[in-house]
Amino acid sequence: MFIGRERELEALNQLYRSDQFEFTVIYGRRRVGKTALINQFIQDKKAIYFMGVESNSRQNLENLSRNIMEYSVNMQTETVFSSFQAALEYVFLLSQKERLILVIDEYPYVARSSKSLASTLQLLIDQYKDSSRLMLILCGSSMSYMEDHVLAYKAPLYGRRTAQMKILPFDFEDASRYFKNFSDEEKALIYGVAGGTPQYLLQMNDQMSIEDNIKNTFLNPTSFLFEEPEYLLKQEVREPALYNAIITAIATGASHMAEISSKVDESTSVCAAYLNNLISLGLVQKETPYGEKVSRKSIYSIGDNMFRFWYRFIPSNSSIIARGAADLAWKRIEPNLSDYMGKVFEEICMQYLWKLLLKGESPVEFCGLGRWWGTDASTHSQMEVDIMGVQEPDTALFGECKWTNEKVDLSVLEKLVYRSRLFHYSHTHLYLFAKSGFTEACMKAADQAGNITLVSYTDMLHCFLYGTGNYIP
Repeated sequence: MFIGRERELEALNQLYRSDQFEFTVIYGRRRVGKTALINQFIQDKKAIYFMGVESNSRQNLENLSRNIMEYSVNMQTETVFSSFQAALEYVFLLSQKERLILVIDEYPYVARSSKSLASTLQLLIDQYKDSSRLMLILCGSSMSYMEDHVLAYKAPLYGRRTAQMKILPFDFEDASRYFKNFSDEEKALIYGVAGGTPQYLLQMNDQMSIEDNIKNTFLNPTSFLFEEPEYLLKQEVREPALYNAIITAIATGASHMAEISSKVDESTSVCAAYLNNLISLGLVQKETPYGEKVSRKSIYSIGDNMFRFWYRFIPSNSSIIARGAADLAWKRIEPNLSDYMGKVFEEICMQYLWKLLLKGESPVEFCGLGRWWGTDASTHSQMEVDIMGVQEPDTALFGECKWTNEKVDLSVLEKLVYRSRLFHYSHTHLYLFAKSGFTEACMKAADQAGNITLVSYTDMLHCFLYGTGNYIP
């Protein structure tokens, strides 16, 4: 089942239709669906697909040769080219006669085993780009390698690519499309637990309850999700132990640099370097209060839902999970799920607001969205706004998100109104999001105000999945 990636597919098809030399770099974290995207793209086209392996140069050359000859003579053969240059030059010559795609998947494996491969590609591109109709795709899961050795200024291939795609996990809209049988609430819960990485979503079964899905994956020692975060770190970084300690520190409440540094017993300079790598992998995000470019109030949080769920609940229960006590582990997790979902719901609400903006249906044409936290000057108390966005010069959007089983009351709306007035914008529009709807008093006050939109989670989900919902009153 192939879902989503419509923009990426259209971009690739547009490049293909140029009928001239194109060089596309596709990269992204493991399990995010890069290979599935490529296979979907090339399924009805003339293409040579080669998957690099973590082996020596000879093994990769043999595999590439086999793939080339299977395409060229339409049969398996033991012919092996004398070198990567000979093999690739043969492909460039083939592409002078017809539109042809060459995919080198897991390119870092091949390039590490053959140190001259990048320079060879550089040479052949420069020699044949004007006469070739080849569409070359290099794909890799090692984010740092692709950025440093393919895309970077000092890399041999710099300046040769005609496009690049960083493949990210699905948003809530695409993730929800995987599941026909989950209830509305279950779709949000499964996104909060598995995130938007396709391979993780495929581990979930919409014929089962959320409880059984979690027991079958995260609370099952034989499931690959039980050890996936630690495995992925080992694949991506050189010192997984310290990275693991940093993520654990954040998951257990340390959000400021000083707190993280203290918990892992490393200097802030060391932690900063490691955190930057985790940010580039999409596993950690750095936040500053909305509107502040550089702030001592910056905080760190886990940016991937599956990692956030895993580090929040699995390490502290790993001993009982290893002993097969999934029921006991679930009893410890389940009471905390609603609180855990608060941040996930904020993320879904932000995605909804972006969707409205892109559809031209937002009352505020903001340039970005984020959280704000700071001090109320009049009361000296700490305040927080779940969502804030600004349209220059004098218009702002403020949002509050409530993932609770109770209907949101007037008092919540009044707090949002008060906090919006801390900023002194002439024009404001307020959004109040609720999992379970609103009380009569809240709806009446919102209707009278004229600049307040109440959005239930059900309306939001219908907007995502069917293009319908209550956008603006």
